[in-house]
Amino acid sequence: TVGFDAEYPPYGYMGDDGEYTGFDLELAKEAAKRMDMEIKLQPIDWDSKELELSSGSISCIWNGFTMNGREDQYTFSVPYVDNSQVFVVAEDSGITSKEDLAGKVVGVQKDSSALAALQGDEKALADTFADLPQYADFKDLKASFKELLTCAQYNTAFMDLEAGAVDAVAMDIGVAKYQIEGKESKFIILDEPIVKEQYAVGFYKGNTEMRDKVQKALDEMAADGTFKKISEK
Repeated sequence: TVGFDAEYPPYGYMGDDGEYTGFDLELAKEAAKRMDMEIKLQPIDWDSKELELSSGSISCIWNGFTMNGREDQYTFSVPYVDNSQVFVVAEDSGITSKEDLAGKVVGVQKDSSALAALQGDEKALADTFADLPQYADFKDLKASFKELLTCAQYNTAFMDLEAGAVDAVAMDIGVAKYQIEGKESKFIILDEPIVKEQYAVGFYKGNTEMRDKVQKALDEMAADGTFKKISEK
């Protein structure tokens, strides 16, 4: 049973045919086939992901799940995506750098890596992102905003950006690229990332048996080109 955020394209979302799909879910389906196991895709409230896993409601969290800083809480696969947190703004906003966000309203998904960074918790940041320059930079950056708004899903945050309710959205670069596809004349991603991170499949702490089976399937998929094919799809 794969736990995922159903509002998180391109990693997990409902396709036009009413079926759940996405990069991570297609990887999970292929892994299950190679493991000779049935798969159940279980949408979850991202805030409750740890409870869902510890209660046994789901077998793993597979949906753009950042491993950095969570290594002591979960058993992880080998990371399979290098990801960055970035700001997306309207092309005609005049915002070209993080400094230009002073006095602006910024949206972010709750319980996300971008929010953790912008909140500027030095210990959390040190645990999560070992190569960050100055933790104070994040506190100063957030303090410069007029307001930092949290929402349940990035889809909502992006609709707020389109409507002009927020001036910028802090989000994963993969999601950002998906959201602005075909709208590159209206929205831009600021060049300088907030932070960089890695995605992995998360299992209940100590569940190395399931992790090893999934990892073997992923390794095979990487070796025979299936991983690349799903990524391109």
